[in-house]
Formats: sequence, structure tokens, C-alpha cells
Amino acid sequence: QVQLVESGGGLVQPGGSLRLSCAASGSIFSIIAMGWYRQAPGKQRELVAAITSGDSTNYADSVKGRFTVSRDKAKNTVYLQMNSLKPEDTAVYYCHAEIFTYSSKIASWGQGTQVTVFS
Repeated sequence: QVQLVESGGGLVQPGGSLRLSCAASGSIFSIIAMGWYRQAPGKQRELVAAITSGDSTNYADSVKGRFTVSRDKAKNTVYLQMNSLKPEDTAVYYCHAEIFTYSSKIASWGQGTQVTVFS
């Protein structure tokens, strides 16, 4: 059993910044990759950013240069630093992790955290 707990969402004006955190806990042998997806009302869930165990990163084109994903391996925690936020960044942000437990490989989701960018 693996749990992902997110924090850091909220309300911010355009141009502002927020930092999301996601901590993984439970029966973790190793983490393959962690990342963030988002889903706006009426839209499909989309990848925002991800980071692998080897620290390779991947970003959606819409956030490149504004968002930074990072990871604290010792804490099994992934962060998403969001700068220069735009109204179109408004969505529920979900943490995602691919993990080897002691018995299998699983994919796990967090409960989601709301980010609202408004003027």
C-alpha cells in the first residue's frame, strides 16, 4: 500500500507563484518516477511535469520555462515550483508516482490539490 499526500495548492493572481509538494509513503522499495498531472473543468487530465529516478525531467510545452519539477529522494517527495502563473493554469493538480513495492510495480495517484489563478 502506497499513499501520496499533496499540499501547496491555493489561489494566486496572474504572474504569481505557488509550490506544490507530494510525499509518498508506505511499502516503497524504490520510486521509478514521480510527477504532476492536471485536469481543468471539461478537459482531459494532462501531464504537467515528471522526474525520473535518474533525475531526467519532462515538461508539457505549455509550462516550459515557468514550472520546475524537483525531487527529494531521501524524503520520497516531489515538488512543483510554478512561476508566472496564468489563468489557464487553473486546474486540479494530481501527484503521480510509479513505484516498485516489495512485491510489485504500481502506479499511484494523489487526491488532488486545487490551483486557481484569477485576476
